Amino acid sequence: MNNLLKLSFLVIPTVYFSQNFAVSSIPEELKNKANIVVRNDVSTYVINSIDNMEIDHQNVFTVMNKAGDDDATVVIPYDKSTKVSDIKVQILDADGKVIKKYSKSDFTDVSSVSAGALYQDDRILYLHYIPVNYPYSISYSFHVKTPNTIFLPDFYPFLEYNKSIENSKLNIINKSGIKLRTKNVESVFAKVLASGDDNNLVYTYQNVPAIEKENYSPSLKMILPKVQFSLEKFNLEGKQGDMANWTTFGTWMYNNLLTPVSVVTPEIKAEVAALNLTGTTSEKVKKIFQYMQNKTRYVNVSIGIGGWQPMIPDDVRRKGYGDCKGLTNYMKTLLDAAGIKSYYSVIWSDETPLSFDPDFPKMGGNHVILMIPTEKETIWLENTSQQIAFNHLSYSTTDRNVLAVKENGIDIIKTPVYKPEESQEIIKTKVILNEDNSIDLSSDFYYSNAQYDFNMPLVGLSKEDAKEALKGRYDHLKISNLEVNNINNDKDKAQLTYDAKFKVNDYSKKLGNDMFFRVLPLLETSNINSNEERMLPLSLSFSYQDIYETEFVLPSGYKVAEKPMPIVLSSEFGNYNLDFKVDGNKIFVNRKITISKGNFPKEKFKAYADFRKKTANFDNMKILISKQ
Repeated sequence: MNNLLKLSFLVIPTVYFSQNFAVSSIPEELKNKANIVVRNDVSTYVINSIDNMEIDHQNVFTVMNKAGDDDATVVIPYDKSTKVSDIKVQILDADGKVIKKYSKSDFTDVSSVSAGALYQDDRILYLHYIPVNYPYSISYSFHVKTPNTIFLPDFYPFLEYNKSIENSKLNIINKSGIKLRTKNVESVFAKVLASGDDNNLVYTYQNVPAIEKENYSPSLKMILPKVQFSLEKFNLEGKQGDMANWTTFGTWMYNNLLTPVSVVTPEIKAEVAALNLTGTTSEKVKKIFQYMQNKTRYVNVSIGIGGWQPMIPDDVRRKGYGDCKGLTNYMKTLLDAAGIKSYYSVIWSDETPLSFDPDFPKMGGNHVILMIPTEKETIWLENTSQQIAFNHLSYSTTDRNVLAVKENGIDIIKTPVYKPEESQEIIKTKVILNEDNSIDLSSDFYYSNAQYDFNMPLVGLSKEDAKEALKGRYDHLKISNLEVNNINNDKDKAQLTYDAKFKVNDYSKKLGNDMFFRVLPLLETSNINSNEERMLPLSLSFSYQDIYETEFVLPSGYKVAEKPMPIVLSSEFGNYNLDFKVDGNKIFVNRKITISKGNFPKEKFKAYADFRKKTANFDNMKILISKQ
């Protein structure tokens, strides 16, 4: 959902120009692994009333090397309701001396989203400095005035890797008389210092070392400390509401965001009537959903109350496009016309499961889906894709909660969790071994649920593009004569299948009358370094099961020198099996690995890396055959 965090810029760091910002004054522990060091970041929010908030930002940060340039752009988002003023930027050399100054006129003003977006009011001012030498520092400040008090930032030390904090401070001065709720989420990675009283809050992070990205680690939002804020009464584009609890907030959302744009028009009634719906509730929902998919497409749209309100359903019907809000609300309105109850559901879509806090009502989320309770099951609909299966949520929206908006409030509901055997990759391959060391392969591919999601980009590709995609996936092989056929997207079962035929040169090796070859041609393996000094927890982000069934046909006159023994590995992370069968001139290799998602302390990483190192060694096993 575009614009869900439209004031996220309010946590951009700040600056005190009078301090010494020479690079030599940075503590050595803050330089370690840091591309950027935030020297002094002070943000002050003054809540004057329910519809008047002012924010001052002052920030200085030092860019240590070229790798920090991408995060060194000064970005100030705004919209038609947000007034930005007093923009000042200075560039400092390594000694902390000012070498260049900029003002608002030097910034570029562009839309905050892609050129393909429609009706977009959100914009950004940005300034990108091209350095001559490293290190250098950027200091900047600006003032913001907004009537929208619904958006108060979560205060993190940082949300980027390779960034350290010398000093970061957030001040909130509440003059409104409205209760301001706070919640402190602690973490071992940093400590926030709190002072002040209920109406004059001060939170500070000091001397927080940089964190370097590590394989299989969770989102920084899941592991870093934060302080949350929420006004019990708020304003959003002239619509005032109550956020004392999820019930009052949900009622406000229903009455102000959804009801005005959820009208079942005669045209929408006629659309649904023309579908001649029969059967169970699930069958009716599927027919409406697939009808909606076939006539709409996703386009980023930001209109309505602060970009949070969906397009009018009749506009989506006529124009054939909408964003996640508009398409979901259109689908909801079609179901309303059919007499089927459904719930507009706000969610965090992310590879790492992010959920709403049941005890802390707060505006949030970045996506919208639809939930439909039926007599037999709960149906979940992702409405932005023309290709996705019915009642299927991708791995980026499973295993977390949603805010299901109802007439009398909000229900916080958990989305489905896929078991490993429900997210499968199954590859059945027949391999003909040739004496010239090449092999001819015929393979059938099957993917379900999370692995269905990963392979969805194949759907709709031309044959040539599909061939290039498959070559890219198996670039460890010397592929020729590739054919990819029968790509089938089963929208009823969330399953994707296709088949391929191809030749691979230089696959096997000869040693006199012997030939040896790898037992798993379609699996590229890589080792995980178990010796690294791990800092972050281990996160296995989704469950899956891979099954490879491979039949090798030996060249004439060859026999297996020695059949390998079966392999069985078990761990707390999953299981691995590799089995062999010899039948005449054929070798059958069956490999299955099952991995369960989960979060583990960093001390478990070595055990996981060792487990995967063992599986990789067995995946690279060779079989020796001899000519008789």
